Amino acid sequence: METRKVQVTGGSTYTVSLPKHWATDNDVSAGSIVEFHPEEDFLLLSPRDDEERTRGTLDVGGLTDEAELTRAVMTMYVSGFDIIELDAPRITAAQRRLIRDATQGLVGLEVIEETGERVVLQDLLDSSELSVHNAITRMRLVSLTMSEDAITALVENDADLADDVRERDDDVDRLWYMVSRVFRTVLRDPTTASEIGFPRETVFDYQSAARQLERIADHATKIATIASEVGDIPDEEAQALRELQEIAASVPETAMDALLARDSDTATELATEARARITEVDRKAREVDNLIREFDDPQRAQRLGLVVDSLSRTADYGSNLAESALQKAAPRPS
Repeated sequence: METRKVQVTGGSTYTVSLPKHWATDNDVSAGSIVEFHPEEDFLLLSPRDDEERTRGTLDVGGLTDEAELTRAVMTMYVSGFDIIELDAPRITAAQRRLIRDATQGLVGLEVIEETGERVVLQDLLDSSELSVHNAITRMRLVSLTMSEDAITALVENDADLADDVRERDDDVDRLWYMVSRVFRTVLRDPTTASEIGFPRETVFDYQSAARQLERIADHATKIATIASEVGDIPDEEAQALRELQEIAASVPETAMDALLARDSDTATELATEARARITEVDRKAREVDNLIREFDDPQRAQRLGLVVDSLSRTADYGSNLAESALQKAAPRPS
């Protein structure tokens, strides 16, 4: 760390010198324009970026596997590139379809150019138009509704509802990638934090929350898949599973209330309440496990055991959310 003494020039202007090595590394010299970004009691300085759009290029010539190519597009998107150029000696029709499919799963990204050797994607949304607050609020609603509907599909043997739950997982993933993109962009460019209206610390809390909600949706999808495999479930076990889901989902529900609460005392109270419910979830999970073990069909019992595990994990992710809420509400050192 380097220190500088603030001086006053002209009777009213505060000045401070820049470290020479930092200026050299960032091409700052006499006449250069730098930007200041106030963030509570911090003042961040960065060189002005003359390029409005950040461009990233990736050679996809060797990426023919669907998962690899899809992951490559998503990685470039989450990394914060505004323009993504995918190059290859020859881009096949199959690769183009995979790229278009991946693009449709990402908020704001569109194909703007295609040739035989490249596909160019561009994010058409400004950072100021992306609300991480609205994104995690939507993720909360969708993921917890998925969890409830997945159990309903399971105990009512409703294949259509199970399919609907699995389809909704794409919506949650799309929001998760968007929040991750904003988070990484805010880390790289302090200007973005000002544009979206949240300090970087809050964006970090929201990104952490989005990760937990995305995992809850994944487990709801897992339950929906099992729902298509187990057939009818006796009333007693069905009711027990409904009760477990309700208790488990109440943990992330209450934890999200805590994370979004403006009052620190309210946030602390709600987060503590959410964490305290884990004991009740564990007790109920053991009770349901004991019921399931009485099934004559060991394969069905094993699959329902996976359902119990997914519901327990849902509560655990809620506990992680509560921990984030407690950290956000904690007093800051002065």
